[in-house]
Amino acid sequence: MDQSEDQILAEELAALGAVGGGSGRLVRVVAKLMRKEVHEIDLLVPLPFDDAVERVSGVLGRAGRAVETVPVGSGEDEMIRVVASGGDSGMNPVVVTVRVLKADEASSEVWLRAAAKEGLIRQRAGEKTAVRLAAQLSKATGADRAGG
Repeated sequence: MDQSEDQILAEELAALGAVGGGSGRLVRVVAKLMRKEVHEIDLLVPLPFDDAVERVSGVLGRAGRAVETVPVGSGEDEMIRVVASGGDSGMNPVVVTVRVLKADEASSEVWLRAAAKEGLIRQRAGEKTAVRLAAQLSKATGADRAGG
């Protein structure tokens, strides 16, 4: 079940459109044409891989609805994806993808990516969500920001 960010965002926006009485199908088509705003942040976590995955999963579980969790490699690389609320009044869905990689026995790297669709009014939902979640992850893990 590896959906692209664009597919997930289109489905989420279509669901919101249908709830509001609109045509979910039309919203889905328009959403695919909208510009995507993306923001990425890297963190260095002073925790072993398993502990880092557990804490990151906890923060993301509180932030949004899980879409997928995939062990990427040989137990040293895991991807977690959620859909969180962003933008003004939390009505803009944001796909948050976090990849946790084992750096060494005592530390892990966390790559956070938040993507949202932008309409005519720029809300920077991807950037704001990434910054908010990076702060929460830093607090939960003692992470240092490595870039982004």
